[in-house]
Amino acid sequence: MRTHAQAVVIGGGLIGCSILYHLTKLGWTDVVLLERDELTSGSTWHAAANIHGLHDSTNISRLQHYTMGLYKELEKETGQSCGVFQPGSLYLAQTEAREHQLRLQEAKARRYGMNFYEVTRDEAERLHPLVDFNGIRCIMFEPEGGNVDPSGVTAAYAAGARQRGAEIHRFTPVTATNQQGDGSWVVRTPKGEIKTQWVVNAAGLWAREVAAMAGVTLPLIPTEHQYFVTETIPAIAEMGHRLPSVADRDGEYYLRQEGLGLLVGAYERRMKFWAEDSTPLDFGHELFADDLERIEENMMRAIERVPAVGETGIKRVINGPMIWSPDSAALFGPVPELSNYFCCNGIIPGFSQSGGLGRLSAEWIVEGEPTLDMFGWDLARFGSWADKAFTKARVQDQYAHRFKIHFPNEERAAGRPVRTRPVHAMQKAMGGVFGLNYGWEHPLWYAAEGEPTEETIGFKRQNWWGPVGREVKMLRERVGVIDISNYAKYRVKGPGAESWLNALLANRMPTAAGRSCLSPLIGVRGGIAGDFTVTRLAEHEFMVIGSGMAERYHSRFFRAVPLPEGTTFTSQTEALCGFNIAGPLARDVLAGLTDADLSTKAFPFMRSQEITVAGVEVLALRVSFTGDLGWELHCMVEDQARLYNALLAAVRSVGGGPVGSRALMSLRVEKGYGSWGREYSPEYWPQEVGFARLVKLDKGPFLNRDAYVAIAEKPARDRLVMFAIEVDDADATGGEPVFLPDGTPLGNVTSGAYGFSVGRSLALGYVKADRAGPGDEVTVAILGRPHKAVILHEPPFDPEGRKLRA
Repeated sequence: MRTHAQAVVIGGGLIGCSILYHLTKLGWTDVVLLERDELTSGSTWHAAANIHGLHDSTNISRLQHYTMGLYKELEKETGQSCGVFQPGSLYLAQTEAREHQLRLQEAKARRYGMNFYEVTRDEAERLHPLVDFNGIRCIMFEPEGGNVDPSGVTAAYAAGARQRGAEIHRFTPVTATNQQGDGSWVVRTPKGEIKTQWVVNAAGLWAREVAAMAGVTLPLIPTEHQYFVTETIPAIAEMGHRLPSVADRDGEYYLRQEGLGLLVGAYERRMKFWAEDSTPLDFGHELFADDLERIEENMMRAIERVPAVGETGIKRVINGPMIWSPDSAALFGPVPELSNYFCCNGIIPGFSQSGGLGRLSAEWIVEGEPTLDMFGWDLARFGSWADKAFTKARVQDQYAHRFKIHFPNEERAAGRPVRTRPVHAMQKAMGGVFGLNYGWEHPLWYAAEGEPTEETIGFKRQNWWGPVGREVKMLRERVGVIDISNYAKYRVKGPGAESWLNALLANRMPTAAGRSCLSPLIGVRGGIAGDFTVTRLAEHEFMVIGSGMAERYHSRFFRAVPLPEGTTFTSQTEALCGFNIAGPLARDVLAGLTDADLSTKAFPFMRSQEITVAGVEVLALRVSFTGDLGWELHCMVEDQARLYNALLAAVRSVGGGPVGSRALMSLRVEKGYGSWGREYSPEYWPQEVGFARLVKLDKGPFLNRDAYVAIAEKPARDRLVMFAIEVDDADATGGEPVFLPDGTPLGNVTSGAYGFSVGRSLALGYVKADRAGPGDEVTVAILGRPHKAVILHEPPFDPEGRKLRA
C-alpha cells in the first residue's frame, strides 16, 4: 500500500469508485481508494439501478445526462460490462400539475439537446402493451432511460481507475483521519497509514462515522427501502424485446423490467428509519426482513396501472438501507471549516448521478471549482442548525413524499422552526407566512385579517399572489418595512482590514468612512462567486453584507486569504438584525424617528451613518434592494423588537406596513436587480452580468484575479436581460427555457415575478449574446408551453434610478 497519495477516497461503493476514476481522468494518478469490506458493500449492491436524465433542476439534468452517456463509453474503455439496458422510460401524468412538470422538463430537454418528448397513447401502448393508460393526461418518453448492473458499473469505474494507476484496497477500514499543520492529512488503517493532500469521504452508509473522525457532523440518516421482483410474466417472455420503464409518480411507485418479470419499488408513507445513531460497522451485504405490508397501497396502484403485476407471483423482495440528507439531495463539496476534506454523501438516485458527481468532484478537487454551479447540492447549504431532530423530520417528509412535485416557491413545514429571531411571534400574529432561509424563519408575505395563512402550492398563481401584490403597491405608493435580518453580516476590523478586503474582493474598497461599494467575489474560473456591499465604518473598520444562505459557502473564500496580523473578521449574522424601510415616503417617516439629517445632500445614496432611530442605535445604509428610496437599518438583536415596533407604528400612520420577501422578489425584478444564486453564479462572467465595471484590475492582486484576466477580454457568451412575458395565470419562477420564435434554443430564466407596480409579468435571465438583444421577440416556456415575450431595453421601474437617489 502506498504511503503517500494526492487523494485518498474512503468508500468503495458506486460514488467512491466514480470519484476515483474521474480523478485519474483529470491526471491525478497517485490516488488510493480504501474500502472497509468488499466493493459495493452497503447500499450500492442492492440498488434498483434505474437511470434517467430529466430533473427539475437544470444542472442536475445536465449531470444526469452526462452519466447516462458515460456507461457505454466506460464499457468500451475498460472491457467491463455495465449491464446497460436502455429500452427507454415512459413518464405518466395523471394530474394537471404533473403535466405542467413534464412539459417544462420537455422544454428544458429541447433547450439542452436532450432526448425527451411527448408520445401519443397509441405510441405508448405499442412501447409498453402491459400498461393501462386510462386516466393519463400526458405521456413523455425518454429513449435513453433504463437501468444498469450495480456491481458491473462499480467494477468498471474501479477498472478504469486502476488502468490509470490508482490503487484500490478492499478489506481496509479507515480508523482515523488526522489533519496536519500544513493542511494535509494522515489516513490510518490496520495495514498502515497514508499521507495525503486530500481526503474524500464517499463512505455511503458510514459517511457519518467517517466524518466524525475529522470532527465533522453530517446531517444524514438511513431508512429502509423496498422493491420486489415478480416471477416470469408470460407476455414479457413472448415479446422478444425489452420493455421501457414506467415512471408513474402520481401513483407513487416505479416499475421496470427485470429478467422476464417486473421490478416494482415504492417510497411508502409509513417509512421506517434504520441505524438512527450510527451505522453498524459489521454491516455489509445484509438485507432486512421483508415488510411488503408497508408498501401495499403503492403496490395496489401499480397493479391497477399494470395488471400483470397482480397476476404474477413475487420472486424476491429486496429491503435494504439508503442514507438521506434533509432535502434528499447530495451533501457535496469541501467542508468549509477544514482544508482539503471533500464529501460526496447522501446520494439517492446514484446510478443516474454517479458519473456527473464523480466528474464534478474531481474538477472541484483538482481544478478548484466545478464547471457547473452546484450550490443547491453544496453541503454548505446546511449549518450546525441542521441537527438530528431537523434531519429526521425532513428525511421522513422527503421519503414519504419522494414523488411529490416540488413546486416553485414551496415551503415545507417539516422540522421547523429551527431558528427564530425576537420579532417572529409578532410577525406571525400580524398574519406572517414564513419560509426557511439557512435555518432562519423569515416572513414571505402577510395575510390580512380573514385571509388564510396557509399558502397553496402549484405552478400557477397561488393564494399569496394577491397579498403580495398588495404589499408591492403599498411600498411603491407609500412605504413598507422589510425584515432583512437573514442577510449575512460581517465586521472586519484592524490595521489590515482594508488591505485584506482589497485582496479578497474585486472592487476597490471605499476610502472614506461612511461610503459603501458593491463588489463581486471572483471564482476560480473567473465567474461571480458572490456579491457584497462593503461599508467603511472607520479608518480600520468595515461592515460587509452578503447572501445569508451562502454564508458557509463564502467562508471557503474568506479562509483562502490570510488575515493580516492584528485584524479580525467576525460574522455578525446572529448578533445583528435589520430592516429595510423603503418607498416614496421612507424619508419622511424615518425623519420622524431620528434627529439625523436624511436629506440627499447630507445622506446621499450609497452612504452610511451610525444614527439613533426611536432610541435604538443603528447602522443606517442608504441602499435598497427594492429599487426605491430607502434605508437599511441594522441593530443589535436585543433591540430588534423595539426598532420594529417603532418602524411599524410610523409607517402605518401613513398607510404603510410590513412587506415580505415574495414582494421583495417582485420589487427587485421590476428594477432589474440580480441576486446571488440566481443571476449571479460562478458559471457567469462579470461582463455577462454587468459587473465588469466593478472589477478593478489596476488596484493590485485580489483573489482569483488571474482567472478573471484570462477571460476579461473574451466576448460575453450569454447576456443577462429582462423579459416581459404575455401570460395570464402563471409567472416564470426560474429555470424556464427561452427560445427564438422559430424554436431555436436561446437561454433560460433565472428569476421571475409579476411586476405589480408596472402591470406586467417579468423575468430576468440569460440569452446567447450574439443571437438576441433588446427589442427582440422570444418565447418563454411557462408551464412548458411557449409564451410570447420581448427583451426589454431597460427595467420598467425607474430605469434612471431617480427614485433610488432622490
